[in-house]
Amino acid sequence: MTTAPSLLPITVALASSLLLHGPLLAQTAPRRQAPPASPAQQQLEAMRQQISEQAQILENLRKALGEQDARYRELLQQVDAQRRVQEQQQARQDALTQQAQRPPPPEAPRTVQVGSAPSSGGSEALLNVPQLFAQPGVLTPKGSTIIEPSVQYGYSSSNRAALVGYTVIPAVLIGLVDVREVRRNSTTAAVTVRYGLTDRAEVEARLPYVYRSDSTVSREIFTGTATDSAFNATGQGIGDLEVTGRYQLNEGGGKLPYLIGSLRFKSRTGKDPFEVTTDCVTRCVGNATGTGQPLDLPTGSGFYTLQPGITWLYPSDPAVFFGSFTYAYNFKRSGVSRQVLGGEREFIGDVQPGNVFGFNVGMGLALNERSSFSMGVDVASLGRTKQNGVVVPGSVRTQLASLVLGYSFRYGDSRTINLAVGAGLTRDTPDLTLTLRVPFTY
Repeated sequence: MTTAPSLLPITVALASSLLLHGPLLAQTAPRRQAPPASPAQQQLEAMRQQISEQAQILENLRKALGEQDARYRELLQQVDAQRRVQEQQQARQDALTQQAQRPPPPEAPRTVQVGSAPSSGGSEALLNVPQLFAQPGVLTPKGSTIIEPSVQYGYSSSNRAALVGYTVIPAVLIGLVDVREVRRNSTTAAVTVRYGLTDRAEVEARLPYVYRSDSTVSREIFTGTATDSAFNATGQGIGDLEVTGRYQLNEGGGKLPYLIGSLRFKSRTGKDPFEVTTDCVTRCVGNATGTGQPLDLPTGSGFYTLQPGITWLYPSDPAVFFGSFTYAYNFKRSGVSRQVLGGEREFIGDVQPGNVFGFNVGMGLALNERSSFSMGVDVASLGRTKQNGVVVPGSVRTQLASLVLGYSFRYGDSRTINLAVGAGLTRDTPDLTLTLRVPFTY
């Protein structure tokens, strides 16, 4: 039996050939194209592209949102700054309103204070009004003391002609003529002390020292002489001590004036008219010797006086309007007698002076923060005097009126100079009055 030839050597030869020439065949063989993508793969690729685009959009939105947030914060800062500015402006406006409604300070005078005031606050806006009248308008602050030295000079003159006889025709007089001309000069130096008990109450004490000089030129009524005779008399000494209390009645401000009530008591510490010696021996009881004039002039009124009053102030920047109403009651004295020349006493009896009703009104105007100017009118009506319950013959109601101009200058935080000049408007009022006040605040 014949055996078929073996295939193993052929197989080995082919394998070796492939191993040697396979890489060359792979390089020279043409590259096959990738098979087309399936619809699922295309859909997946489209979704990936869409997600990428949406991510880009989200990134852009995030950046825009950051810019909007920064802009929003900037606007919040601007609004907050404007709100703070408005609050500061409102606070300043409220402070000015409170200052305008605040009560007046001491004279420094706001000085008013009157326009106070009004400077260091609304009360000083209440103006530094010159003190024209006896009643100050601004109360002393609590715990403060004001010492006010003052000097007042007054001058008055009067002429009187008395006809004693009868006329045959209007141009012919049968009888005597008493012509009398009087010149009076008075100087009063006083120290006034005020103390603030509370912000609305104060007490005051005033002690004056008076010097008076009177000159009388006359013709004696019963002598029939044509020669003028002069008679001079002087007097000096402590005057009548005064004590006053004041209280602010309301808050004032706005459309309401400030109201201050006062009560003044005047004593009899000065030499009164019944203590001086009169140049008259028996003429005062019917004879015709002597001049009838006092040899020494009194320095006091001789009567106790109680005077209630009310003062009002109304600030209207840059001016302050003010005024007061007073009523002085003079107490009656009983068993009064006067001393005449020679040491004798003439009995007079009971004496009741007339009461006095007075009022004044004025206006103060601030010129600058240190000085101010004021003007006002002071009016008083004196009642008739009674002796032993009967009106004294020749006693009539007397009307007094003065026009007063004042100037004030503040030369320190607690020092002020006040100068007032008064001119008489009626025959019985002093012709000229000069008053200088220099208050010191402690």
